[in-house]
Amino acid sequence: MSHFMLLLVAGFLGGMLNAVAGGGTFITFPALVFTGVPVVAANATTTVAALPGYLAAAAGFRRDMARIGGPLILRTTLWTMLGGAGGSALLLVSSNKAFAAVVPFLLLAATLVFLGGPRIRAAAARHRGGVAAFGAGTMIPVAVYGGYFNGGLGIVLLALFSLWGMTDLHMMNGLKSWLSFALAVISTLIFAAGGQIAWRECAIMAAGTVMGGLLGAPVARRIAPPVLRGLIAVVGFGMTAVFFWRLMNGA
Repeated sequence: MSHFMLLLVAGFLGGMLNAVAGGGTFITFPALVFTGVPVVAANATTTVAALPGYLAAAAGFRRDMARIGGPLILRTTLWTMLGGAGGSALLLVSSNKAFAAVVPFLLLAATLVFLGGPRIRAAAARHRGGVAAFGAGTMIPVAVYGGYFNGGLGIVLLALFSLWGMTDLHMMNGLKSWLSFALAVISTLIFAAGGQIAWRECAIMAAGTVMGGLLGAPVARRIAPPVLRGLIAVVGFGMTAVFFWRLMNGA
């Protein structure tokens, strides 16, 4: 029962955080690991569990996302699924020991990228011509990362959108949620074929992510950006410290 409640609450908080600004996997991935799921299966499972929450969050931002335009959304969706397939296949050939060794570094990198978001947007405003907006050259590498390690994907996507010159946070959150959903769909197919999904834990967590995703969009409109940024930084650095500790102690 304690594991059930932990996974349900973690799913709810993760789904809400994903809808608000990304970083929900900082909560859901550790929860699965702490309930005994091996790290590779935990990473695969948290991606699948977040799938319905991503869709619910995208629905909450559908009016904001509609202003992007269908062709651009379709293009970025295709690039995302292509890169996500490559990253997911890479995870399947990784051992638990090797993956556990890189997790804290990936968490730290994702958190630092998120904190650097304002500086990235400022640099993008000065050098707009340096990065092709909505292009495969930037979208596919990010999707490969998301397919391999879903932790902090929303944060990395928001940073990428900043490089593209996007400034409307609600529009960015909508696109981020939709692309995360598209990536989760292709990853689910690959992880299921590879037998790396803990289905019972996934079902419990998925129920929580749906509830969190539905509530996330309204919450996003009420939280001040500095407060939100600080919250995600605390979660990101906290989980990074936990997994560095586990790595050093062979846990």
